[in-house]
Amino acid sequence: MASSSQIPWHQRKLKGWTHLQSVPLVRLRPLIIAVFVLISTFGYLDDILAGGVYPYSILVSNVLFSGLIACAWILILSRKPLSWLLLLIPVQVLGPLFLGWLDKILSTHFRAAPATAAMGIRISAIGMMVSIVLSYVFFILFIRGEGKESFKIRNELELAHGIQKTLVPPFALQTARFEIYGISKPSEKVGGDLVDAVALANGDAIAYLGDIAGHGLQAGILMGMLKTATRTALLDAGEREPNQTLPVLLQRLNAVLPEVKEPHMYATFSAFRLCKDGAVYYALAASPPILHWHANGLALSKLEEEQFPLGLLEVKDFGGEHMQMERGDVVVVATDGVLEASDKRGEEFGVERLEQTIALHATSALPELAAKILEAVQTFGKQLDDQTILLIRREA
Repeated sequence: MASSSQIPWHQRKLKGWTHLQSVPLVRLRPLIIAVFVLISTFGYLDDILAGGVYPYSILVSNVLFSGLIACAWILILSRKPLSWLLLLIPVQVLGPLFLGWLDKILSTHFRAAPATAAMGIRISAIGMMVSIVLSYVFFILFIRGEGKESFKIRNELELAHGIQKTLVPPFALQTARFEIYGISKPSEKVGGDLVDAVALANGDAIAYLGDIAGHGLQAGILMGMLKTATRTALLDAGEREPNQTLPVLLQRLNAVLPEVKEPHMYATFSAFRLCKDGAVYYALAASPPILHWHANGLALSKLEEEQFPLGLLEVKDFGGEHMQMERGDVVVVATDGVLEASDKRGEEFGVERLEQTIALHATSALPELAAKILEAVQTFGKQLDDQTILLIRREA
């Protein structure tokens, strides 16, 4: 994803109009008035260039037309389909002809006598100054209103970030045979990354990483729901066969999520059951690849599985697989905020660079390994999404 400096100027302009489209009309009112008053000065300017001889009725019509046509541009670009421009452009082009015709009508039927040159110029000059001052006042009112709204949104965003940090804190969990560490580094936007681990009563543990598609409060709220649903679904996990735990978990989550989300939203999910006897089972739902560093061979392998994400389509059977982990082996799963971080050329950090970083620091403590990965990603490019990592090491 490109930074704002790499986005073409015409796309940045479209983004500005998209913002105006999202602003309620009542909040646009000061801006519309400001534009009307400011552009209406062209009517006064036309009179001054003509020597100040326009009758007052004609001067008023010129002023009103100049302001109204400017307001029409704003309203159409921010509220109507671009096809409406096919109506507005002819009005803009034929405007001078219309004003000339209107001038004749007013002069004929209302006997609008021309003003004296000196008085006409003085009135138009005063009208221009008053209009400029009024436009300044209304621009300030609009900016102040948007500033208050921006401050309100910023406070809500900070609150959402606080909730996100509460729901997804860094954690470390130790079992008889495994060490688990998870961390999520939020982006400026509220995201939906989730990493967590649950210790079962029988000595096993469940570790999982999820990523809600999209950003904003919707993604953050759904992430909280996903964490609650996952922990609830795992209440009976200790009583279930280890190889069946994760397929049942994904099936339950896939059945629950459609009822609490927007139709276009979904979640990717990676889950592991780490047994007290050293066995490891995993299940994936459109997950990023699992990177497995083998301590004995000092090599990396990659595990991937094609599967639908959670909450998007009805899936009858989610599969689960067995993974062989030896003493010292490390498993790494990272969300797309890590893998898709881009440099200035648009090149992504990618799986290969992540593998290289893991290979260099695989024997480090898991918090240090996570820090090295995040440092490498930060050095490579700007963070555009939550960067979340799940690390698992077999110790015995």
